[in-house]
Amino acid sequence: MNTTAIPTPALTAKDFATDQEVRWCPGCGDYSILAQVQKVMPGLGIPRENIVIISGIGCSSRFPYYMNTYGMHSIHGRAAAIASGLKATRPELSVWIVTGDGDGLSIGGNHTIHILRRNFDVNILLFNNQIYGLTKGQYSPTSEEKKITKSSPFGSIDHPFNPLALAMGADASFIARSMDRDPKHLQEMLVRSHAHKGASFLEIYQNCNIFNDGAFEIFTEKSTKPEQALFLEQGKPLLFGANKEKGIKLDGFKPVVVNLNEGASAEDCWVHDERDFYKAQILVRMFDDPRLEGHLPRPFGVFYETERACYEEQMALQIDDAISRRGKGDLDKLLRGSETWTIS
Repeated sequence: MNTTAIPTPALTAKDFATDQEVRWCPGCGDYSILAQVQKVMPGLGIPRENIVIISGIGCSSRFPYYMNTYGMHSIHGRAAAIASGLKATRPELSVWIVTGDGDGLSIGGNHTIHILRRNFDVNILLFNNQIYGLTKGQYSPTSEEKKITKSSPFGSIDHPFNPLALAMGADASFIARSMDRDPKHLQEMLVRSHAHKGASFLEIYQNCNIFNDGAFEIFTEKSTKPEQALFLEQGKPLLFGANKEKGIKLDGFKPVVVNLNEGASAEDCWVHDERDFYKAQILVRMFDDPRLEGHLPRPFGVFYETERACYEEQMALQIDDAISRRGKGDLDKLLRGSETWTIS
């Protein structure tokens, strides 16, 4: 009898693609995000049958159809709730939530903040295009003020959400930002999200070329990206510019731009620390309008990471403890309760 183990063939990006026709508008940023997810999945070393992608409703929510893993195209705004139930009962699975700024921050906003505070070990990918794409161009929770759309012909008077500030407020244990048009950086952030034990929240700037084309162009185009995008690197000073000639320095609690060619040095600049909760609060608020004179660059990368107990592990411990102390429960007794009434 031959007992030689047959090696499992290494997976490739093609192994994570399905036979389904990808049906997004030509030029949509979702194509790039899908490609990067498919490229990083083989390197995670997880069998496809142990990966689950859950989405809500929206353009981004077609994602499960195009990934050769288990998945569920669920209902509007409820992907986080469904993923929570799955992770609680099958903690060994790698669970990914794909959502958008409308799905995850409007009707699903409540579920988003609660999965973050509970800290289930899941990966949340929030595609932010600052518009409702599937329903044809209404303003979304992240659309800028005065945004003219089909549902706001005189300009939106809503103040937009800052997704990462919202995640900080919900005590998320991992917060990061990337963009569809920087494949290498996006791949790095996807790997970091997966490596984090707890709820990872990755905001991805995604261009909707039909209803909100160019919303993030200033951060993605070669001519403007060096001056407008600030890439965070652990243990390194916050530098930007075509030749890294500019930096961010803290004046008290206020970030200011300094020029390394005009007397400042890299040693004077703010050194990034992903574990610094207080400085992360400042970073997520570096959200200036790039059209304003003297504005700060927009940060990309890992803003904050901390260690905190995961909900599904705490739940399992609580159940085991209850069984060891009291034995298996009696559902009928629980439903009857300890209070009774006599009705005459």
